[in-house]
Amino acid sequence: MTYRLSGKAALVTGGSRGIGAAIVRRLAAEGTAVAFSYVDSEERAAEVAKTVEDAGGRALAFKADQADAGQVARLVASARDAFGRLDILVNSAGLSLMGKVDDPSLDLAAFDRQFDINVRGVAAAVRAAVPLMAQGGRIINIGSVFGSASPLPGWGDYSATKAAVAAYTRAWARDLGSRGITVNAVLPGPIDTDTNPAASIHAPTLAGLTALQRYGTSDEVAGAVAFLAGPDATYVSGVALNVDGGMLA
Repeated sequence: MTYRLSGKAALVTGGSRGIGAAIVRRLAAEGTAVAFSYVDSEERAAEVAKTVEDAGGRALAFKADQADAGQVARLVASARDAFGRLDILVNSAGLSLMGKVDDPSLDLAAFDRQFDINVRGVAAAVRAAVPLMAQGGRIINIGSVFGSASPLPGWGDYSATKAAVAAYTRAWARDLGSRGITVNAVLPGPIDTDTNPAASIHAPTLAGLTALQRYGTSDEVAGAVAFLAGPDATYVSGVALNVDGGMLA
């Protein structure tokens, strides 16, 4: 196997489950030393780290709440200190809450937490990581096709957070281009995870919105991240890469 990212070090936020865990495993398989965060799933985090280590890779789990800018800053510093460098940042931690704009039962605390994790947490991680990155670093934000379109009712608040991430991605690509740091976003469509399983009652509707008529897998999203982190993407920046089975085609 060719280790395309040998010698690199990465931080993946929200790496204990779903898409984040798949990204941790894929980057490690490419030769990257990977630090990743979790909030309350310590057992899952340990399982992900063990899977990587059993395969001959390096992975370290750190507990950090992405909604807390101070914890995010400490997480980034810990990841750099653990490996002596930080080349790749993947902002994968996220929260998705549904609710129509006229829903009288809106939980304002949950609304704020979703914004804090999905937007402020991403910005905090980037601001903490950039001073630690050398020329040619990679920042990859996990957004959503729902940040570009709202094909179903009730997704407005979540969509707004992911639209903000897409806007930040374009702006940061300009801000950091002179340092050779690329900033890109991966926008998943319906992906089979434990929070959005392909066996759910909503799955046929979501799958039917895609050109491929199926859910994607976390590994398919991780493959896109590996491309953007790898040597073939040195001239790709400010891009939103849809991994959505043609949902927005």
